[in-house]
Amino acid sequence: MSYDWLIDVLFWFAVAFLVAVYVSWRATRLDRLHVRVETARAALDAALVRRAAAALELAASRLLDPAASLVLATAAHEARTADADNREFAESDLSRALRAVVDQPEFVGTLTAQGAGEAVLDELSSSAAKVAYARRFYNDAVAQARIARRKPLIRILPLAGRAPLPDFFEIDDDPPGI
Repeated sequence: MSYDWLIDVLFWFAVAFLVAVYVSWRATRLDRLHVRVETARAALDAALVRRAAAALELAASRLLDPAASLVLATAAHEARTADADNREFAESDLSRALRAVVDQPEFVGTLTAQGAGEAVLDELSSSAAKVAYARRFYNDAVAQARIARRKPLIRILPLAGRAPLPDFFEIDDDPPGI
């Protein structure tokens, strides 16, 4: 009695099992990449809110002239209240406003000569640096997710589900020269 048919069945069962394990692994990896994008986006949003808060604190500190305070407060408010479509523009405007105010001649020296100015500048410098790092990490996560979604297996089998393709967050995040 020949059991060749049983060997053939077991072979195809093993092949199907290995293919299913590979597809499951790819789907899990893609899901982890999407979770990483969402986590990086949350960190970026937190860094942006912290920078806007630091800018508002500087504007309200009475350490600046009224015109600079108004420009900075307006840009920070716009950045905090912008909708998703205008967020990148508002954040870039805040970066430019921070540089315009802080990069004035003798600004840092004048502000640090006053007692409370140094703490505000430290917070602003720290938050501006964190925005640059958070944006870099977010855009890196988006790039990796996009690369993974371009793979033929991901496109042929709908392994991405209904998750939208993540977009890069491009802003002018050059920190002021503090």
